[in-house]
Amino acid sequence: MGENKTENQKYNLSEHNHHHEHGGHESHGNHNNHHGSHRGNGHHDHGDMVNDFKKRFFISLIITIPILALSPMIQDFIGVDWRFTGDMYILFGLSSILFFYGGLPFITGAVSELKEKNPGMMTLIALAITIAYGYSTLVVFGWEGHQLFWELATLVDIMLLGHWIEMRSVMGASNALEQLVKLMPNEAHRFDDNDQIQDIPLSDLKNNDRVLVKPGEKIPVDGRIVNGESAVDESMLTGESIPVEKNKGDEVIGGSINKEGSLTIQVENTDEDSYLSQVITMVKEAQESKSKTQDLTNRAAKWLFYLALIAGFATLFIWLLLGYSFDIAIERMVTVMVITCPHALGLAAPLVIAVSTAISAKKGLLIRDRANFEEARKLNAVVFDKTGTLTKGEFGVTDIIPIDGYSEEEILKFAAGIEQNSEHPIATGIVKATEEKGIHIGKITDFESITGKGIQGKVDGKKVNVVSPGFVNSNNLTYNEKLFNKMSEEGKTVVFVLLADELIGMIALADMVRDTAKEAIAILKENGIHSIMLTGDNRKVANWVAEQLSIDEVYAEVLPDDKANQVKRIQEKGWKVAMTGDGVNDAPALATADLGIAIGAGTDVAMETADVVLVRSNPNDVVDLMELSRKTYRKMVQNLWWATGYNIFAIPLAAGVLAPVGIVLSPAVGAVLMSLSTIIVAINARLLKA
Repeated sequence: MGENKTENQKYNLSEHNHHHEHGGHESHGNHNNHHGSHRGNGHHDHGDMVNDFKKRFFISLIITIPILALSPMIQDFIGVDWRFTGDMYILFGLSSILFFYGGLPFITGAVSELKEKNPGMMTLIALAITIAYGYSTLVVFGWEGHQLFWELATLVDIMLLGHWIEMRSVMGASNALEQLVKLMPNEAHRFDDNDQIQDIPLSDLKNNDRVLVKPGEKIPVDGRIVNGESAVDESMLTGESIPVEKNKGDEVIGGSINKEGSLTIQVENTDEDSYLSQVITMVKEAQESKSKTQDLTNRAAKWLFYLALIAGFATLFIWLLLGYSFDIAIERMVTVMVITCPHALGLAAPLVIAVSTAISAKKGLLIRDRANFEEARKLNAVVFDKTGTLTKGEFGVTDIIPIDGYSEEEILKFAAGIEQNSEHPIATGIVKATEEKGIHIGKITDFESITGKGIQGKVDGKKVNVVSPGFVNSNNLTYNEKLFNKMSEEGKTVVFVLLADELIGMIALADMVRDTAKEAIAILKENGIHSIMLTGDNRKVANWVAEQLSIDEVYAEVLPDDKANQVKRIQEKGWKVAMTGDGVNDAPALATADLGIAIGAGTDVAMETADVVLVRSNPNDVVDLMELSRKTYRKMVQNLWWATGYNIFAIPLAAGVLAPVGIVLSPAVGAVLMSLSTIIVAINARLLKA
């Protein structure tokens, strides 16, 4: 990429010929191309799981209604008697359906956790519902005691609801790989042995085949130009902000867009070796290597699981030692073990997440990976991609240098007059500047493009040229070279305006810096967080932008495949790193960083690889994001205390600590305490404010 850096100072106005600008309009319907092997179907599984929990929750909820109505303890509680012959067998049948259907995800989850020797939430829930079901079944078939089917039903319902809420607000497996595949066209125009063009599927291309790429089309594969010249837009892939001039012998990357000339390309890398395939592989590896953060709820559940076992068996032995019958001792043990699985714990995190996700959506932050979002509060450094993130990714006029007594307005007016029909980024920047200043643009006639040199035509009958430095030098026109060099050093693109073949001024343009980026970096500095710029663009451009924004650390001319490595090097300092970017070239770095933040106006690939998407493309939202992460975490900790605090209080009572003074916690009172704890947790979650 280094050899293309000087292209920033070149200006090929032949690119003005833009009737094919609607570039990538190919159908992406056919995914059976050679990247097919990369397609992850994880997001389908995730969607299925969300729907599965939803369905199980609603069906279990419907079955719970008759279970509650048939439970003697609930009837006593509300002061009615609906008992009839065989009612316990119906209760047992309904509860069995609910246990095996509603409880299945928890039982299978518990088996997995125990296989990994890492009991967590699933094991705790499975323990409570299995004990409640097993014990209640024994009671129905003759054991002395009170059955707890109602407890089993409410526990299963609330846990299914909690998991459904949680999974809905957590990102599914990334669609990034599918989005990367979509960047490629489906077909290529291949020359056969007789130099006739055939349209063939991408998968049929072989090394050394020659393909034609028409203006406005995507380049189908990595290769080398054997015929033609054009400007190629690689910004989505490499971050290079200006379309790069490509001539015979230059390399091109599959997925970039051919802007204006027809190109004949000799295929060099197909399938696994292509640049895009390598990006896909890196994204895949980075996503798989991302640590699966064991969240707070799981850690709390793990300890509660051990606590339930210890407290349960301790209760059983103490009651037996005190001389009580086995059935009374076992009922105490079961009550303790069922109460230890707090309903509130299952909702503590999901409710906060749901509220947090709703707040973030209002603020234009889409959270796709909750675990990494929660870690945002620990960030030490934020790495920003330059083009499209800190800058707008579009040209704006920065300097107008008049020559021979013409005014800035006149120079801009003539330049815009001739640029008005072009879709070239520089043309757009000049025309936009006249609109902002309210300058009227004249009528254009006799427009023509001079390949590699510039454009010319008549504006209101006067001959005007907008040309490159190369044209000015080859015609020996004099200008302020010192000033020109200074502007070029700052990474600005400079064009010259001629009126009737006389040089009347220079216009410098640069990728415009976002005002919000300045604010965001200032706030990050105040909070002691390092801002770092990482870009594929050339060093001079990068340094100029960094100066505008007061960024201290700049890594420029970083090749796309090296961006992820650069993030790793920053992480090696022991820092927690967020990466903010918008291009395909940022995808591996976004996946590697502790927190990947995609700018919403960027590519689908970047958005799919990221943990959070900033819909408004506002760097200031990075600050909001970290603040929301802190508040969300604080609320979660509060909720976990409320949820487990109930246990600290209820377990000793359920175990019968106050039995000597005649206070034994009946399961019904346990249920009221449990509901109270759940309500508090729900209210506390709603109190989370942006």
